[in-house]
Amino acid sequence: MAYFVVTREPGPSWDHARPMREQDGWEAHATFMDGLVDDGFVLLGGPVGDGMRFLHIVHAQSEREVKDRLAEDPWTPAERLRTASIEPWEILLGKEH
Repeated sequence: MAYFVVTREPGPSWDHARPMREQDGWEAHATFMDGLVDDGFVLLGGPVGDGMRFLHIVHAQSEREVKDRLAEDPWTPAERLRTASIEPWEILLGKEH
């Protein structure tokens, strides 16, 4: 298992006039993301900066697994969110050896 830093951003269906929790399909998206947390896949996540980027710390076997799991988010096929980057993360501080 490895750690990944995932950045997601609004897609073409994001309504910039509405806050995140008022976007269409919010409940389904939130339930899906909570399930990823419950599974231990997403360790931390949420909006960063101006709230138009979303950062997730993910624990997965591979980048492919990250892509496949996030493809199941209802906001992905709806083009409300898109994955901007998936980067492996080597944790050097705060990790038990």
